[in-house]
Amino acid sequence: MGHEQSMKKVLFDTNILVAGTIEGHQEHKDCFPWMLSVKQGQIQGFISTHAIAEFYGVMTRLPLPHPPNPQHIYHATTHNLAAFHAVDLKIEDYLKAIRIVATLNITLGGIDHALIAQVALREKVDFLLTLTPQNFTGWQTNITIKTPDKHLLLATVA
Repeated sequence: MGHEQSMKKVLFDTNILVAGTIEGHQEHKDCFPWMLSVKQGQIQGFISTHAIAEFYGVMTRLPLPHPPNPQHIYHATTHNLAAFHAVDLKIEDYLKAIRIVATLNITLGGIDHALIAQVALREKVDFLLTLTPQNFTGWQTNITIKTPDKHLLLATVA
């Protein structure tokens, strides 16, 4: 079995990527080590291609004292996400996600979470890492949801 095959497969929610990128973010100390572990090849990090656009969009509207300009955000996007496996969703994935949120009468950001969940299911990740597990519970029972924690990270890369 190759090293990459034995590594944990972790899908990153966009909020982990944002918090791990912004040093002043209150969750940075918990999220940055996870992103670093992907860069160092200790875990396989997955993101949806949709999350790349979402990351850029969130970064451009953060209420920061000194907001970064779009060129800096582009650099942060390409630099911080380069080591991740970006997963393209197909129209079938989008339709499944829309069916789920429509059936459950979920509106607004629910579709973004459903798309992330589709990546988790399709890639058979070990778990989805998020700061907002409540956005994924109750409707995706066959996805393991975890929040960032240094003890979990140590156990994951061991």
